[in-house]
Amino acid sequence: MTDRLNRYLDCMAACNACAVACLHCAASCLHEPDPRPMVRCIELDTDCAQLCQLCVSLMAGGSELVPQVAGLCALACNACAAECSRHGMDHCQQCAEACLRCAAACTAVRERVTA
Repeated sequence: MTDRLNRYLDCMAACNACAVACLHCAASCLHEPDPRPMVRCIELDTDCAQLCQLCVSLMAGGSELVPQVAGLCALACNACAAECSRHGMDHCQQCAEACLRCAAACTAVRERVTA
């Protein structure tokens, strides 16, 4: 692997884990007895998962847009974590934790690349 890719490996792992947690959370929310109160959670889960996947793709390709997309990914992760943490279900709590780890990793990449 190239040095350029190596500097992203931790963030890529955090983004992949976050995307999986978000997709699982969204699916689990849909199966709650009354999913209507979970609409915002499902929407943010979906947005976050898509941005995490995009971020991984751009990091893998060494895109010059990584800092900007990593910043946007961190923003989505923080919003998703805030929403998920409001709900007591295990899938929401696990998603919130994954989102916070991903937000921290994306912020670190953004700061490192733009420095």
